[in-house]
Amino acid sequence: MQIDHIAIWTDDLEQLRHFYVTYFKATSSARYHNPKKHFLSYFLSFGTGCRIELMQMPQISDSGAQRGYTKGIAHFAISLGGKEQVDVLTERLRADGFTIAGEPRTTGDGYYESVVLDPEGNVVELVA
Repeated sequence: MQIDHIAIWTDDLEQLRHFYVTYFKATSSARYHNPKKHFLSYFLSFGTGCRIELMQMPQISDSGAQRGYTKGIAHFAISLGGKEQVDVLTERLRADGFTIAGEPRTTGDGYYESVVLDPEGNVVELVA
């Protein structure tokens, strides 16, 4: 078994798609639109089989709590292949104005990682 995809509700579908395509080299599907439900989505592929589905629908509301600190998914991790790649992408994201929520480090469970918030505040771990 393997995880096929995770799904993220978003307020700005195009901005979030651009973030993952630009910084993580994701390949985007064509935009799906269900006019009856006012639902829009993209599937983003990373070449390893796992995908992210970005979804937008007007009736979905924000929980009001800080993301990553409510029940449900706290974060997801994207493997970059090495410590240098983590360091380089962390600095690129910082230079482009994104919030670095955790500086590059080796964690207690042995991961070399940093933590960034995507444009909508989702917690993304960058791991070696």
